[in-house]
Amino acid sequence: MGREKDSGESPFLSPSKSRMSVSRGCLCCVKYLMFIFNLIFWLGGCGLFGVGVWLAFTQSEFSSLPLSFPSLSAANLLLVAGGVTMITGFLGCLGALKEQKCLLMTFFVILLFLVLTEVALILVLSVYHEELDKKAKDDLREGMKDYLTNEGLKKSWDNMQRIFKCCGVSNHTDWHNKTSNGKPPDSCCRDNTERCHHWEEPCYEKAKDWLLANMTSVLGFGVCIGIVQILALVFSMLMYCQILHAEKYMD
Repeated sequence: MGREKDSGESPFLSPSKSRMSVSRGCLCCVKYLMFIFNLIFWLGGCGLFGVGVWLAFTQSEFSSLPLSFPSLSAANLLLVAGGVTMITGFLGCLGALKEQKCLLMTFFVILLFLVLTEVALILVLSVYHEELDKKAKDDLREGMKDYLTNEGLKKSWDNMQRIFKCCGVSNHTDWHNKTSNGKPPDSCCRDNTERCHHWEEPCYEKAKDWLLANMTSVLGFGVCIGIVQILALVFSMLMYCQILHAEKYMD
């Protein structure tokens, strides 16, 4: 009797097909993890942008002051950081869903540059904060020279001094030779009496304290965004490598 040939396929996968199946499974897992982290990243960018808009809106009464003024510089920084984060997060989500190496590598490079920029900015602010404070104060004092000729600047200074109950950049002597009579403007006065009792608190420090008091939660949120950024970097590179492995086994 002749031996019948077994026409059915083996119930076991070949080693190459098995490795390909495992690689595809890992790719799928990394893909959805990366999508979730980038979605969180994108939402975080929306949050930063929203806080920047809120801060810019609340500080609109000081909009004519130099951009080095603490709350104005923080608003601009948050708007830029939020916008870049939103674009980067969207790019990461798209790269994860499409499984395109080009998009993933572009996302990785942009995010790495963003992280390095953030680290450099934190180091600069930590090391040179005194020099930056001095530069900002000098800019404000220089702008005070236009108090009488620039209506927008005059309104911004008056609003700030009334709202924060302060006078001058460091004290009321900053106004010497800046007004027509050489005295601080009426917005420096505590009351409307004939003899002006001006506020003693410095406007720069008051504005800085207000900013720190309102930005504590934002700083904590920023730390969380930083952690998500690091994880997004890791998962984007993992997914890139998994796509390379999957293509290798398909070939």
